[in-house]
Amino acid sequence: MSQHTATHHGHAHGHPRTPGETPAPGHQHRHGSHHDGAPLDWNEIAPLLERQAETESPAYADAAAWLGTLAPAQGVRRVLDVGSGPGVITGVLAEAFPAAEAVAVDGSPELLARARERAGEHGLGARVSTLHAELPEGIAGLGKADVIWAGNSLHHIGDQRAALVEFAGLLNPGGLMVLVEGGLPARHLPWHIGFGRPGLEARLDAANADRFAEMRAETPGHKDEPDDWRALLAGAGLTPAGTRTFLTDVPAPVSPVVRELALHHFGRVRDGFGDRLDADDRATLDRLLDPADELSLHHRTDLFYLAARTVHTARKG
Repeated sequence: MSQHTATHHGHAHGHPRTPGETPAPGHQHRHGSHHDGAPLDWNEIAPLLERQAETESPAYADAAAWLGTLAPAQGVRRVLDVGSGPGVITGVLAEAFPAAEAVAVDGSPELLARARERAGEHGLGARVSTLHAELPEGIAGLGKADVIWAGNSLHHIGDQRAALVEFAGLLNPGGLMVLVEGGLPARHLPWHIGFGRPGLEARLDAANADRFAEMRAETPGHKDEPDDWRALLAGAGLTPAGTRTFLTDVPAPVSPVVRELALHHFGRVRDGFGDRLDADDRATLDRLLDPADELSLHHRTDLFYLAARTVHTARKG
C-alpha cells in the first residue's frame, strides 16, 4: 500500500506510533518513501520489521488464540492478513488456524518475497501464500475469506468506512473482521532519564499525534471519521464481537535485539520530526543516540519495551 509518503506515524506499533518507531507488521511498511521523498529500501527495512514483529509475537499469538474462540479454528479455511509486511503475523495466524490458507497481502513485492521465505523456514510454506495489492483499489480482488485481519492498516486508507464495507463483502457468512487499531503509544524509557527535561516520550507522543493527523488529512480520499471502530464495523453491516487489548512487556534489562530496535526508533524520531521538538529535546535525542555517552541507549540499563495493541472484532451474520 502506498497511499501516501509520510514515513512513520505510529505500529508499530500504539496508535499512532511515533515516526521513528520500527513499523509494526502490516503498518509502516506500506509507506512508499521516506519523509524526504527518497524511496524506501524494503530489503533493508524488512529485518527491522521482522524483529519488531517477533518481539510482539507472543501478544499477537494471544490475540490469535482469542480469535479462535470467536471463529472456531477448524471452520476457518482462508485468512487474509492485510498489510502483512514480511509475514510474521501471517505465520502466527496460520498456526492459530491450522485448517486455513493464510494469505499475506501487501503492496511491497520485496516484503511479500520475504513472507514466502519466512513461511518456508517455519514449515508453513504449504499454507501461506502472498497477494500483491494496492489498497483500497485492490480490495475487491482479494477474494472471499473467513477471517480478515487488518493490522494497523485501515488508517492508511482515506475512506475507512467505505473500505470496511468492501472488506465486509469479502467475508463468508459467520466470518470475522479483525482490526488492530488503537492501544497505547509504546514506551522505552522511564519518565526521568538523568538528563534533559523529564517526560520526553510524552512530548514525542504529542508531536506524533500532530504528524499522524497530517498524514490522515493528506491520504487520498480522506474522510474525517472518529475512531469509533465498533460503530464503523456495525456501519459496515457487521455485528461487533468484542474488543481486547494485548500487552507486550519486555522489562529491563533488554536483549541486544530490543536495544537495536530502540536505537532505530529514536534515530527515526530525531530524523523524522526533530523540527517539531524544542532544542532541549533535540539535544536529549542526540545524547541518547551517541554511543560515546554513558547515558545513551547503547549503554542504559533502564531501557525496556512496553506496548499495547487493541484488537476489535465483528462477525458477518
